[in-house]
Amino acid sequence: MHPTPTVFTIVGDGAMGTVCAILLAAKPERRVRLWCRNPDRAKLLAETRRNELYLPHAAIPKTVEITSDFAAVADAELFVAATPLVYLRSTLEPLKAKWPKGSFVVHVMKGIERETLKRPSEILEELLTPRAVVALAGPSHAEEIALGLPATVVAASQDLDAAGLVQQTFATDAFRIYRRQDLAGVELAGALKNVVAIAAGICIGLKLGDNALSALMTRGLAEMARFGKAHDAEPGTFTGVAGIGDLVTTCISPFGRNRMLGTRLAAGETCEQVTASTTKVFEGVWTCRSIHEIARRRGISMPITAEVHAILFEGKDPKLAARDLMTRTLKDEEDG
Repeated sequence: MHPTPTVFTIVGDGAMGTVCAILLAAKPERRVRLWCRNPDRAKLLAETRRNELYLPHAAIPKTVEITSDFAAVADAELFVAATPLVYLRSTLEPLKAKWPKGSFVVHVMKGIERETLKRPSEILEELLTPRAVVALAGPSHAEEIALGLPATVVAASQDLDAAGLVQQTFATDAFRIYRRQDLAGVELAGALKNVVAIAAGICIGLKLGDNALSALMTRGLAEMARFGKAHDAEPGTFTGVAGIGDLVTTCISPFGRNRMLGTRLAAGETCEQVTASTTKVFEGVWTCRSIHEIARRRGISMPITAEVHAILFEGKDPKLAARDLMTRTLKDEEDG
């Protein structure tokens, strides 16, 4: 069994990083630090105790130390990697020299790295060689968790003891955590659902109706499971909270960034215009490119992903993409 940690560092000051700090600081015997890449931002958060940019309605407890000092990672017993995946390498590279060997890393990232096609845990293992990596994933919008509303997620790791440690460490009366060993499946589900969420936003923006949205989410889940099967993931992962649970929330919630991107694409904006107008990171954009490339190489049928890719990167009209999905060759349901 792994010893219970009492010293924590959260790397990343976005909404999920902030809410992880709030959750961990609920027990007074813990020392919790929120590490910011930008010193000015660290100073601002420390003074205001508010993350106005990403989580404005939630107060950061005074017991949470907010810093940009690299020394914040030196003695932590458990780390939370909470940066967008696209910034993970550039964030961790300067910290590597200070990173304690054999530490535990929990991550709350969703996506596949564009250049290497690696999952978050694979990048963390490459850079930090931690004792264990645990993915914390599921339907868990930071905005609701910060309000104390109920949420259920899964802690996934190849090391079940490490997953159990995270389960016990993060759980509260309103934050329930299940344990699973299928780390790859949980990470793939978290990545793939963001691509489907972009498609759901397009469906909503085009006013295609509830029937269409329900069908899209159902076929999107089938696509996610098909991709997972090709990577030896467990089927049950995709029918669990990290699969269908996260997919439903991401597709229907107004907090969903990727869904919002889809609605704006349906209104006629380009991906470049949407991303330039906000500080939000749309994980589904680069994930779509990565998933599309993997599916192409391995011959995996991913029609929804292919149409989202065509809209994002090839300038395809969303209305035409919707029509092309509906008019594909008729087939048995299990054939995709």
